[in-house]
Amino acid sequence: MLLTLDLLGIFVFALAGGLVAVRKELDVVGVLVLATVTALGGGLTRDVLIGAVPPPGLADWRYLMTPLAAGLFVFFFHPALHRLERPINYADAGGLGLFCVAGALKASDYGLNPLPAAMLGLVTAVGGGVMRDVLVREVPGILRRGELYATPALAGAIVAVVGTEAGLDHAAIGPPAAVVAIVWRMLAIHRGWMAPMPGPRDKSS
Repeated sequence: MLLTLDLLGIFVFALAGGLVAVRKELDVVGVLVLATVTALGGGLTRDVLIGAVPPPGLADWRYLMTPLAAGLFVFFFHPALHRLERPINYADAGGLGLFCVAGALKASDYGLNPLPAAMLGLVTAVGGGVMRDVLVREVPGILRRGELYATPALAGAIVAVVGTEAGLDHAAIGPPAAVVAIVWRMLAIHRGWMAPMPGPRDKSS
């Protein structure tokens, strides 16, 4: 189950990374680099932190070929996607949901308590996107003003670890936990939901 979630998350995050590269008018190398960084950056960070070395992202050929295949798909067929912004958001939301769950479940399997396991689920979900945005000189989505990005990922990770603590197996808790994060993120995009912001500063002081 973890392998399936990982590869699905890698593929959709790679699509998102490749689409950003196309929007930035990068060449084929840039598309493949952004697709790979977006897809593997968070998972590699998680694996190093929990001591899963060498990380599967480097040791298993499937983890490397999946983002490369997705990047090539985007490079050759992106004109069929028409408007890029919506596909980028959908692919990114899908990767966010899949990765936060896969990351949390793997951290839990390595013996971490629920809170740190959920936090590593968040790291898995947002790490690659942060690296991608830094490479193209954009403010990472997790830091954008009022952006509901990290919160849905953390919610999905929490659902996953709570379900695991309750004795549910990965196949039972993984899909609904991912749906929580994906639906919340998509609703935030479509309805303009924003994270709470600080109130206005007192200018009299």
